Amino acid sequence: MVRSLWSALGGAPESLARLSVVREGAWLGGALPVDDFAVGAVACALLAASDLAQARGAGAPDVQLSGEHAALSFHSERLATLDGNPLGAGFAPLSRFVRCANGGWARTHGNYPHHAAALLRALGIDPPGAHTVRALEAAALALDALELEQAVFAAGGCAAAVRTAGQWAAHPAGAAAAADALVAYDDRGARAAGSLPQLRDPARPAHGVRVLDLTRVIAGPVAGRTLAALGAEVLRVDPPELPEIQAQHLDGDAGKRTALLDLADAPLREALLGGADVVLSGYRPGSLERFGMRADQLAERHPHLVHVSLSAWGTGGPWARRRGFDSLVQAASGIAAECAGPDGAPGALPAQALDHATGHLMAAAALLALGRRQSAQPCPAPRLSLARTAAQLLAAPRPQAVAGELTGRADAASHRVAFGRLSLIAPPGSLNGVPLAWDHGPRPFGPDAPRWPGGAAGACG
Repeated sequence: MVRSLWSALGGAPESLARLSVVREGAWLGGALPVDDFAVGAVACALLAASDLAQARGAGAPDVQLSGEHAALSFHSERLATLDGNPLGAGFAPLSRFVRCANGGWARTHGNYPHHAAALLRALGIDPPGAHTVRALEAAALALDALELEQAVFAAGGCAAAVRTAGQWAAHPAGAAAAADALVAYDDRGARAAGSLPQLRDPARPAHGVRVLDLTRVIAGPVAGRTLAALGAEVLRVDPPELPEIQAQHLDGDAGKRTALLDLADAPLREALLGGADVVLSGYRPGSLERFGMRADQLAERHPHLVHVSLSAWGTGGPWARRRGFDSLVQAASGIAAECAGPDGAPGALPAQALDHATGHLMAAAALLALGRRQSAQPCPAPRLSLARTAAQLLAAPRPQAVAGELTGRADAASHRVAFGRLSLIAPPGSLNGVPLAWDHGPRPFGPDAPRWPGGAAGACG
């Protein structure tokens, strides 16, 4: 799995010799090779970091990774605690599988208030009430799964009919996702521009790198927090009008500063872009074009910038601009059907593995791109999608389905880091024996200035 993912990123085969993995096993378990996927995705980010250290003149550090730690990190949002109590990260009551007419199933998503409101509006349910879940289930039974999916999408909400892998492959959106590369590259306007200063500490390969994090909901934040653990200065910027779930912020924003900014503020936006080395974007394809943030637009104005983009369904096909989350991609792509229980009810992966794996692959793509820039090579903009990550997982050889050992045997305590009352799973992996670490825990959400300290010039500028 490591070799397959590393090849998809365009990594040099000889770099694999620097990797050692211990404590592999069925920590997460399940019907699909999620444990191998976790090790593979995390290892790719670490190998890319090692390559960047070499490109910056510090030599290539050896990479060490525990399969147990990788699995725990894929459960990070479930294992984070505040004052010893779980943060409560998880699915809201309206985020669930529901039975539909004609024997079908659908997955709904209502974690955010505006998505819950759209879901209830689409199904004609008066919100909210003590029996909202019961009302949702009753409304779903009156609709075919495909009808429910379309009605919720038309109302601005998030839902997906449960399909088999074959049904998804025959769907235009599934065919479009499968046709794309795991890490695709947009070469419009790509140029060789900028370099990073020499590096002293090979265990901090991203030291001095400025990362503008324009992402939400696990995958993108995982990419940002991974780069922060490797030494990057990460600034997450969110629109002032969009709410954030506290548990997601606390788990996803360790090592970062966070600010609120309307990207229509051109002077501040362009100063941020001009001062950054990497921008991570996780909004639906096309949604940031009005701010001049398409790959070729950014390459024209900020040729030094590495732009890594994430979407749910990919940039092609009829679903490109639909909202989507890990759980919905699992439902639509055939994963939920693969994980079905003995009664035929759809199931789920033992972790939100599409999010976590894609996040680590985004970090790897950014680090490899910085290394190419260091060698004065043009670097097309990497783009990834949860749907394409799902296709990669479904295409991998199946393990023998087993129960995961994470809760019963894993030593979570030895892989934790505390920031006052908050306890998080530490970032997985070591470079030359030095564990990855965040400089600080998550700060309050949004109060930081949307500026780079000390001026706009980025390390690549």
